[in-house]
Amino acid sequence: MLKINNLHASVEDKAILKGINLDVKPGEVHAIMGPNGSGKSTLASVIAGKEEYEVEEGEILLEGENIDELGPEERAHKGVFLSFQYPVEIPGVSVTNFMKTAINETRKAKGLEDMPANEMLKMIREKSEMLEIDRKFLSRSLNEGFSGGEKKRNEIFQMAMLEPRLAILDETDSGLDIDALRIVANGVNKLKSKDNAVIVITHYQRLLDYIVPDYVHVLHDGKIVKSGSAALAHELEAKGYDWIKEEVNA
Repeated sequence: MLKINNLHASVEDKAILKGINLDVKPGEVHAIMGPNGSGKSTLASVIAGKEEYEVEEGEILLEGENIDELGPEERAHKGVFLSFQYPVEIPGVSVTNFMKTAINETRKAKGLEDMPANEMLKMIREKSEMLEIDRKFLSRSLNEGFSGGEKKRNEIFQMAMLEPRLAILDETDSGLDIDALRIVANGVNKLKSKDNAVIVITHYQRLLDYIVPDYVHVLHDGKIVKSGSAALAHELEAKGYDWIKEEVNA
């Protein structure tokens, strides 16, 4: 699904990623953890193709295809989905209309016609019910006046509608209370399948109680310095990150 080989990347001439290697197979959930400034969000942004980041070495393969030269929209059309830590507001554009546009743009990129209106409405109804989203919510302007939990739930709704091959959740748990966290995690779990993969980026183990990863990777100073099972997240919660730094520097 996703294979990253010796990835080095910088922003404004500052080196952030310093040799990332990662192999994510279909059906897997990988958690990326690490202290502030370790490169977690940069890694998410580079995979998604954000243009302010400069890839200096290495490669990113999606289903065997090198996507280094593709822009964010092209990567999205190929099935890469990135949820944002701080989703933007778009006044005057309803959640429903935003989703219609996004889906039809992806279909156009694949040489398909727009999704028929009745199919679109059926899909919106099914996905909103699955994620326990009130239909009134879908007529509101995108993220305008949304609480933190509503913004994150809306992003999971977008993920449900777009059905990406690779979903990257960048600190989806940021600012969520326990009820919102459960709803968001439940949505992610319902959307997991043997044909897609999820990368969860988080500071804290609590999200991983609800979205159980197959693998946990610890990022430190732009490198993955330790990988393990879900038990590694519990160890980090108990010990913090200092012991990882000591291991690296030993």
